[in-house]
Amino acid sequence: MRAFSHHPALPCASNSHYAPPTVSKKPLRGADEPPYARYAFLNPYNLSLLAGTGVAAAATGHWWMAVCGVAGEAMWMLFAPDSKLLQRTWFDKIWSESRAADAQEALDAKLKQLEPMDQQRVLYLREQRKRIHQLAQENPSLTVDLMGEELAKLDGLLDDFIELALQCTRGERHIATIDVRSMENSWHLYRGQVEQMPEGDKRRAVAKKNMQVLEQRRNRWEELRKSAQTARGQMDLMENTFKLLGDEIVTMSSPEALGARLDDLRIGVEAIREATVEDSAAYEELEEQAQEQKRVRR
Repeated sequence: MRAFSHHPALPCASNSHYAPPTVSKKPLRGADEPPYARYAFLNPYNLSLLAGTGVAAAATGHWWMAVCGVAGEAMWMLFAPDSKLLQRTWFDKIWSESRAADAQEALDAKLKQLEPMDQQRVLYLREQRKRIHQLAQENPSLTVDLMGEELAKLDGLLDDFIELALQCTRGERHIATIDVRSMENSWHLYRGQVEQMPEGDKRRAVAKKNMQVLEQRRNRWEELRKSAQTARGQMDLMENTFKLLGDEIVTMSSPEALGARLDDLRIGVEAIREATVEDSAAYEELEEQAQEQKRVRR
């Protein structure tokens, strides 16, 4: 699509970027620690025993039973949360299941935001990751201990793929709402007004401002379009690399070969993620420019 040509009477539009406020990603204190005290108290066995003791004391009138029940509960809550045996055999399993359920819920929520084609691609990569794990176990040159850290990178890459897909979906939907042809027609209309009207005419000044805003919006549209195309290309690279790893893992002789290939992918993803910081500002800037153009027309 042909870009706007710059009119000599129009001041050069500035391509300033708005840096978004920095948001701390530091987790809350204790957010990643299992709530052992809650697990010790809020479980069916403990609650049933505590309630049963209270009911028995009320039914028989022997309140010493309630006192003993409270004392026993206090001793349980004093020692149970810090018990390494209970943590290893009971509480940690609950924590792992809870985290897995939360992760699956978050994944399902992200998948719902994607287009059906991207959803299928994510599901395919999950199956490909599972296949790579299985093939790695069958390769006698790759021990489980050595490959554990490298194979764990596949999980991170799958998460990166989903984030890129979300970024592309957001960008492409926003780009689809921008009528570039209409912007170009409007720009040429205002250019005609600038050429026809004399210097000092207020209508000419307003037309020049409209031309400037339209040029800025066109430049932002082009930046977002290129960014979405780059992210799509990185997604294709990740998908093709997963397929290649599935072919190579059977004959791979060392974990380092797998790790180097996965690290290259992560570097590419990080570069795109840094670029998306500007894209987020560009989305907001496009909205501000559209509002500014409406105010200028008035």
